[in-house]
Amino acid sequence: PLTSTFIGTGWFIGPKTLLTAGHCVFSQSDFGGWIGSIDVAPGRNGAKFPYGSVTASRFSATKAWQDRSDPDYDIGCIHLDEPLGNDVGYFKIASLTDEDLEGALLNISGYPADRGGGEQQFFHANRVLRSSARRVFYDVDTYGGQSGPPVWHQAAPGAEPVAIAIHAYGVGGTPGSWGIKANSGPRLIPEMVQLIKEWLAAEVS
Repeated sequence: PLTSTFIGTGWFIGPKTLLTAGHCVFSQSDFGGWIGSIDVAPGRNGAKFPYGSVTASRFSATKAWQDRSDPDYDIGCIHLDEPLGNDVGYFKIASLTDEDLEGALLNISGYPADRGGGEQQFFHANRVLRSSARRVFYDVDTYGGQSGPPVWHQAAPGAEPVAIAIHAYGVGGTPGSWGIKANSGPRLIPEMVQLIKEWLAAEVS
């Protein structure tokens, strides 16, 4: 039996629903399919668990990710039985146009394995370098374990933060022909937002 432990990051979009990278919940190479369970510990800081910890065993992922590990569709979902998101709060999501994304300042916060062993949250921000139809590319400091956090944008200081993508890849995911050093994540384009709404609607009351 598989007994490996992995580190990842997720974020609430509703009382019982978290978004994350698809490969955090479904991976033929790492898990042989769906992961067995995930311990969700919001805001963990070392030995401190400000919102406790709950174990999830129900997950969703895009069909394109399950079928062919397509990085443009590397989006997954964690379903909880408890409405922990009501205590933590949750991100709004938005589909930014190519024009809106050009040069936009993006923020990423997650739990890297190289600093704090996946038990402490680290933050970095930088501007969009390039975007494709389904991915956004940026040079933000991340490491393994930080797969799955929101890539969020604030239109102005004090404006409401909105998640516009999910961080999923380091520099290895960027086409070499582009000549840029960038990490990336799948954009929350309108069809993905619609799927996410269906995942939210499946919350068990």
